[in-house]
Amino acid sequence: MRRRVRLGMLTPSSNTVLEPVTTAMLAGLEEVSAHFGRFRVTEIALSDTALAQFDDAPILAAAELLSQARVDVIAWNGTSSGWLGFDADRRLCARITAATGIPATTSMLALNEVLAATGVARLGLVTPYTDDVQARIVANYAALGHGCAGERHLGLRDNFSFAEVEAETLTGMARDVAGQGAEALAVICTNLRAAPLAAAWEAELGVPVYDTIATAVWGSLRLAGVDTRRVQDWGGLFRMV
Repeated sequence: MRRRVRLGMLTPSSNTVLEPVTTAMLAGLEEVSAHFGRFRVTEIALSDTALAQFDDAPILAAAELLSQARVDVIAWNGTSSGWLGFDADRRLCARITAATGIPATTSMLALNEVLAATGVARLGLVTPYTDDVQARIVANYAALGHGCAGERHLGLRDNFSFAEVEAETLTGMARDVAGQGAEALAVICTNLRAAPLAAAWEAELGVPVYDTIATAVWGSLRLAGVDTRRVQDWGGLFRMV
């Protein structure tokens, strides 16, 4: 019998997508379970109030509660470093591990690991965010060497509303971006219902799709020593060694 593996996921309070999607991804791994801790996130914007939601203190408090479940990994299943800068996630992971003794990752750091490993130079971006947030994300990826080949965003800021975006809308956005010459598509938001569509998009569009709920799961499994190739039917990401 395989050892039990518990993945801890830090979750935006108004998110309704990542928990069921994460659980569905892990359904075929009988020894792996996901456990979730929330902290307050209701709005994605560049105002002082919205940015303050991602101060380390409440996130660390949620991480310490998750650690009481003796999880093997703690992941920030969110994309805030896309506009805050990736050092914010590196600092957060270091602080989580220092406080709990548990290795940590994030959706975005795992995505960045994938992009670096696959050498993506022309990245396509799909998000629900506002113009200014999207511009920050584009600039931060350009600084890493992943230039924006195409992007689509919806101009939304209410985090709960992201989960209400229909599959048809997301598919149209993916098609538009892929048609602009992207080598890979990144869906940057953990409250969009894009991950269940990734395999179909890859088959239709001929490019890999990296959804940030999926990258959080992928990165967490790797830290926990679980073969990600055991996750079936969720896109090419999980076939990476």
